[in-house]
Amino acid sequence: MITTVLMIEKPMVPTDVELVTTLHTDEDQSFVVLMQPRGDQDRLLRALDDVALGEFGDAVRENEEPEGPDALPAAERGLRHSLDALRAAGAEAVGQVIEDHPLDLLSSVVRQTHADEVVVLTAPHYVEELFHRDWASRARHKVGVPVLRLFAHGE
Repeated sequence: MITTVLMIEKPMVPTDVELVTTLHTDEDQSFVVLMQPRGDQDRLLRALDDVALGEFGDAVRENEEPEGPDALPAAERGLRHSLDALRAAGAEAVGQVIEDHPLDLLSSVVRQTHADEVVVLTAPHYVEELFHRDWASRARHKVGVPVLRLFAHGE
């Protein structure tokens, strides 16, 4: 069985589920999903990413989404939705919402589960990626297993 730690920041859509569940079609899969709620400290970076993608309306509306502690209920719903979708696709799946120190939790989960790999499935974060401050770049130096960066799909 392949064990994958899957870091996400929004609920998975069917295309995302298909993408991650077909990475290893010849073996059973188990996922440990870590859901990062929307953080208020990331507002400027998200707005810059929206501008880089030409999504100016999203950049203007950046403050309309709940952030920080107010984002926890939405993150919990998104996690449940994603776990249900992975299970419906035939994979084992458990998970939790990340409340503090995402990379420390990631390292701990990788060790505890003897994970084979980490998949970071998020929207593009051009500014963070440019400076190698995105989750995938930072995780590669911490977890000791392969880290794959994939872009999440929209609704």
